Amino acid sequence: MALDLTQHPCFNSDARNHAARIHLPVAPRCNIQCNYCNRKFDCANESRPGVASAVLFPKQAANYLRHSRKIMPRLRVVGIAGPGDPFASPEETLETLRLVREQCPEMLLCVASNGLKIEPHVAELARLQVSHVTLTVNAIDPSIGAAIYAWVRDGRAIHRGEAAARLLIERQEAAIRALKAAGITVKINTIVVPGLNEDHVVEVADKMRELGADIMNCISLYPVQDTPFADKGEIASDEMKRLREQLSGYLPQMSHCARCRADAAGLVGAPTDRELSGIMLACANGWNGTSSERPYVAVASMEGILVNQHLGEATRLWIFEAGDGDPKLVELRYAPEPGGGFQRWKELAESINDCRAVVVSGIGRRPRWVLEQTGLTVIEIEGLISHALGSLFRTGDVPASMRTQFKACGSGCQGSGVGCS
Repeated sequence: MALDLTQHPCFNSDARNHAARIHLPVAPRCNIQCNYCNRKFDCANESRPGVASAVLFPKQAANYLRHSRKIMPRLRVVGIAGPGDPFASPEETLETLRLVREQCPEMLLCVASNGLKIEPHVAELARLQVSHVTLTVNAIDPSIGAAIYAWVRDGRAIHRGEAAARLLIERQEAAIRALKAAGITVKINTIVVPGLNEDHVVEVADKMRELGADIMNCISLYPVQDTPFADKGEIASDEMKRLREQLSGYLPQMSHCARCRADAAGLVGAPTDRELSGIMLACANGWNGTSSERPYVAVASMEGILVNQHLGEATRLWIFEAGDGDPKLVELRYAPEPGGGFQRWKELAESINDCRAVVVSGIGRRPRWVLEQTGLTVIEIEGLISHALGSLFRTGDVPASMRTQFKACGSGCQGSGVGCS
C-alpha cells in the first residue's frame, strides 16, 4: 500500500494541525547516558523525551493502539521514541512495529533513536515500511561529544570520554547512510547546549547534509533536575531562531518541535487526552476491552490475603474473579515444579490461559517475557489482594500507591520539566 508521507506532523508543519500521532512506550532501556537526560521522573504535566507514565509490552501496545484509534480518527502516525532507545531493546521494538503494521497497513510508522544500534535493523525497518526515522546527533567531533555523553554501552562494554563519542559518531554516520539507501526519510535532532556545541552545530548540519539527511531539528537544552547539565540554562528563543536561519542554508529546519513525551498522543503541541492516558494505563495492566474470554486473575500469595510472593517461589497461584463486592476466590492452581527453565514458564502460562493477568511481588525477566507472549499481563505490586483486584476488576488498573516503578507526582506540580521533588 502506498503511504502518504506528507501526513507526518513532525516532518511537515502543514500536517501538524490535522494529523495526529501516537507514541507507543515499549522501549524502557537505553544504551547511552546523556548528560542532559533523566528518565526517573514522570509527571502528567511534563513534556519532554524520556518521560512516560507506563511501559507497554508489544501486545499491550497493539491493544492500546486499537482502542485509541476509535477515539482519535485523525491518527496518521505511530511512533516509538522510548522512554529509552528503541534499539537498546530491538526485539520489543520490532515486534511492536510488526503488530502495528498488521493492524494498520495505511499508517505511517516512525522511530526515534540515538543511532548506536539501529543500522543492523534497517532492512527490517524498510520491510515494515517504516517511513521516517529521527536520530539525535549532538556532535561530530569526539572532543565535544565526550562532554555531552557520560558513557556509551556497546554490548557488555562500557565506553567513556572521546572513545565513547567516537564510537557513537561512527555508528550514527553508518546508520544514516543505510537508512537513506533504504529510502527512509531521516530527521536529525540536535540538542544545543550553551557554551558547548552551539558553535559546532553548523559543522553538524553540514555533515548531515553530506550524508543525505532530509531535515534538521535544533532544540535548545532543556535543563532537567539531577543531571550534570541541570544548571546550564536554555538558549534564548531569538538566538535559536537566528541559529535555525543560519542552518537552513544546509538543511530544512523544523521549528515547531514540542519535545514530545515517549507516550505522547494527539496533535503535536496539544496535551494528551486524559481518556487516552487512562486507556494506556489500563492496557499496561491487562485490560483488553472485554472480560468474557479471560475473566480471571492469578495471584502469587503465601496465604491468599496479601500479594507477597515472587513468582519463582510460588508453588501455587490463587485464582480470582470479579465479585459483587470483594474479588471472589475461584480455586488454587499448582505451579510447575522448579528447574524446568523456559518450559516451566510456558507450562505455567498454559495453566492460567483463562487469566488476563498475574499479580506478583516480583518476577524475573525471562518468565515475564514468556507470560506476556501468551497475552498475560504481569503486574508487580505489594499489598492487599482485595484492594488491588477490586480496583483492577472495576477500573482496569491497580492503585498507583501499590506500585514502585515510578516516582509519584507531587501535588502542586506545574509541569516545570524537571520532575517533581
